[in-house]
Amino acid sequence: MTGFSFHIHATDGRARTGEIRLARGTIRTPAFMPVGTAATVKAMKPGDVRAAGADIILGNTYHLMLRPGAERMARLGGLHRFMNWERPILTDSGGYQVMSLGALVKMREEGVSFQSHVDGSKHFVSPERSIEIQRLLDSDIVMAFDECTPHPASHERAAQSMRLSMRWARRSRDAFLKDPAPALFGIQQGSLYPDLRRESAERLTEIGFEGYAIGGLAVGEGQDAMFEVLDYAPGLLPADRPRYLMGVGKPSDIIGAVLRGVDMFDCVLPTRSGRTAQAFTLDGTLNLRNARHAEDMNPLDADCSCPVCGHYSRAYLHHLFKAGEILGAMLLTEHNIWHYQLLMAGLRAAIADGTAESFARARLDRMAGAG
Repeated sequence: MTGFSFHIHATDGRARTGEIRLARGTIRTPAFMPVGTAATVKAMKPGDVRAAGADIILGNTYHLMLRPGAERMARLGGLHRFMNWERPILTDSGGYQVMSLGALVKMREEGVSFQSHVDGSKHFVSPERSIEIQRLLDSDIVMAFDECTPHPASHERAAQSMRLSMRWARRSRDAFLKDPAPALFGIQQGSLYPDLRRESAERLTEIGFEGYAIGGLAVGEGQDAMFEVLDYAPGLLPADRPRYLMGVGKPSDIIGAVLRGVDMFDCVLPTRSGRTAQAFTLDGTLNLRNARHAEDMNPLDADCSCPVCGHYSRAYLHHLFKAGEILGAMLLTEHNIWHYQLLMAGLRAAIADGTAESFARARLDRMAGAG
């Protein structure tokens, strides 16, 4: 399977709207990718994820290599067939999840040794093995293997980490070219240091990738610090390739990042919040466990076009969570995924119309006013 292209249709300031075209479908950008960690977007069926407006989902290499296993997945026909999702899938490299294991990890130039959080079994992942796993999963967009630099990090520590990731990026590219999928994305690192971000971007551009991710953010630095990096980091990357901000985020994070030139996002927040009774609305977040919703027959969001807002009340959703019913998590997750996809559709339309700044300000002001 071959074929990857990126087309920018309109710009408004630094914000861009366009399309990533792949054999399995077109991704409208800016795009939000629901996270399907273990071959499922939690509490949702694939058809409902698509109906919400998602063009692509994210799968997690670390979790899928442990269960059910990459080789088994290949024997079963690949991740798309396995989970009944026919459209594009991006797989992360597993680096972030491996590094988050802390004391269970031993890192060296060759790669990373670690113990499974599932059963304690021992594993080794190198850039080459990460690419192999992602190809066995039959991913459409493959991510280079990297170390997600911890926060906070000294300049020396961040430089050491970034340069290791750049050496791994070269090895990832070399391994990818032996059995190429449509696209391999490199990952910019460098923590909060402009000189390191620039060096990382230069190294990645020299290697050459179909797209570029901005890594090492949303790891505890706070929104202000993240935006300070995004004021310059996207502009260091090739303008004719997609830019993907990994692991972000809240609606306000996404709006700010789109205005700074980012094209792609992923985050567990809408699904995780759906399982913990938190709903995203145009007026901010709601906790459906709160007693004030017990007799409220209004929808979650009167301005939302999702099926949940069209058919269910806050009172019913409150009841489901208080009663511990699974349907509560399912309905609230569906609403949250719709909320995120409607936000992305609104951003795309505003960029095309040249009204991105005013759209963003109106959304942010409404959320702030409700808070």
